[in-house]
Amino acid sequence: MQQQDSSIPQTEQEPPSSTIADCKNVTRMYTRGGTSRFFGSSKTDRPTVTALDDVTLSVHRGEIIGLAGPSGSGKSTLLHLLAALDTPTNGTVHVDGQDTSALSSRERTRLRLTTIGIVFQRFHLLPALSAKSNVALPLVEQGLGKQARHDRATDLLEKVGLGDRATHKPGELSGGEQQRVAIARALATDPDLIIADEPTGELDTTTAASILEVFKDLADDRAVVIASHDEPTLSIADRRIELQDGRVVPNGN
Repeated sequence: MQQQDSSIPQTEQEPPSSTIADCKNVTRMYTRGGTSRFFGSSKTDRPTVTALDDVTLSVHRGEIIGLAGPSGSGKSTLLHLLAALDTPTNGTVHVDGQDTSALSSRERTRLRLTTIGIVFQRFHLLPALSAKSNVALPLVEQGLGKQARHDRATDLLEKVGLGDRATHKPGELSGGEQQRVAIARALATDPDLIIADEPTGELDTTTAASILEVFKDLADDRAVVIASHDEPTLSIADRRIELQDGRVVPNGN
C-alpha cells in the first residue's frame, strides 16, 4: 500500500460560497419615448432615466433582505436585475457565480429556471389550471416526468398548507391561498434565491402575516429578497436596504 508523502501539503476543499447574488456598482438607465409620428426623434435626443445609480449589494444564503423606498426609488429595477430579467447598463450582477450580462437570453432563462424563484404581487397564476398544475409548470420546462411533477407539486402545496386545495383553480381560491400557490410554484425547482415583489400587497393583515411566516421558513436554507412598502413585511428582514432616487440610502441597514 502506497503511503502518502506527509511533506506534501494537503489542500482542503473550499466550502461553497454563501453569496448567491452580488451587485457591484450597478447602474441601470432607460430611454424614454421613441420616434414620434409627427416629430422625428433620434436616440441621442431621447431623455434617459437613471433607475439605479451605482448600487452595490451582496445577497447571502440564509438571510432575508428587505428593499424599502418610495415608488420610483429603484426597488423593482433591482429585483429585475437580481432575477436575471434584465441586465445593468454599467456594473456587474452575478447570480450563482454567473455574470448575467455575459449570458444570452436563453442562458438567463435557464439560470432563472435552476436558481431563482419569483413571487409576484398579483400571483400570475394561469386561471385554467389547477393549483397543482400551476406549481408544476416550471418542472415541465425542466423536463421532469409526469409522476415526478405530480409528487413535487403535491409535496410543496402541503408544505404551504394547501394540500387539500391542490385540484382547485385560482378562481376558487382566496387571495392568500393564491399567493401560497405562487410561493409553491417559485419553490418548484428548489432555487437558491427567492425574489418577491410586494408579496403581501394584495392581502389583508391576517393573511399577510401567515404569508410572512412562510417567507421566514424559506430563508433557512436559501436567500430571500423582498421589496415592499409595508412595514410589517419589511420587519421580517435580517437586513433592510433603503433606496431613494436609485441610490442606496447610507443609513439603511
